[in-house]
Amino acid sequence: MDQISLEGKVYIASDFHLGTSGKETSIIRELRISRWLQSIRTEVNALILVGDIFDYWYEYRQVIPRGFSHFWSEIRQLTNNNVPVYFFTGNHDMWMFDYPETEYGVKILREPTFFSINKLSCVIHHGDGLGPGDYGYKCLKKLFTSRLCQFLFSRLHPNLAIWIMRSFSKTSRKYGKEEPELVPDQEWLVQYCEDYIKKNSSIDYFIFGHRHLPINHILSNGHSTYLNLGDWLYHYSYAEVEEDKIILKKYDE
Repeated sequence: MDQISLEGKVYIASDFHLGTSGKETSIIRELRISRWLQSIRTEVNALILVGDIFDYWYEYRQVIPRGFSHFWSEIRQLTNNNVPVYFFTGNHDMWMFDYPETEYGVKILREPTFFSINKLSCVIHHGDGLGPGDYGYKCLKKLFTSRLCQFLFSRLHPNLAIWIMRSFSKTSRKYGKEEPELVPDQEWLVQYCEDYIKKNSSIDYFIFGHRHLPINHILSNGHSTYLNLGDWLYHYSYAEVEEDKIILKKYDE
């Protein structure tokens, strides 16, 4: 597993789902996210985006989805100020390739990654496909990440391709306020964490998105914590590293 060391004030967020409506339209939510990024600009030492930042995404060699200029402008401000930005691909934006790296200096991550943040040991990933079960999605993910599938999709006209992605995105999750509450025995991500600490119980935090519900759950060893970042469709939640602890917060204007 890759390892990245960070120090100072680190912010972690996921599941913006830009391109679709939630409690607010996509553009209003994008402006809210931009204001949040502006509010942390003077103190942030690193930003970690944990997947599904976009509700759909595909990069042709010369074409990317239109829009999202407010978001990308704030990312450029951070990287121009030498603030490292890490971007995990999620199940909605797994077809993000090198555009963020070449244009904005953003580091793309695809697998669970070990971070040492102020000496806190953290495993971070979007969370899709981890743990037991969800075999249908795991098969789809293997298909969608295959070079053949990506090559065939790239032969489509961008207008048709983006229409297909929008349609598929709408059916892949029913967005709504009410996410089912945490039931540890039924949570694939909790089970992934529990299996992990059987081999390495020194992990302080497991940090995921995907679940769309802010969660702070102490695991069975009494030491490790499973954090889920929630979303920005309804919760406007994120995590902030404060010296020797990580706290879930809500952006409230």
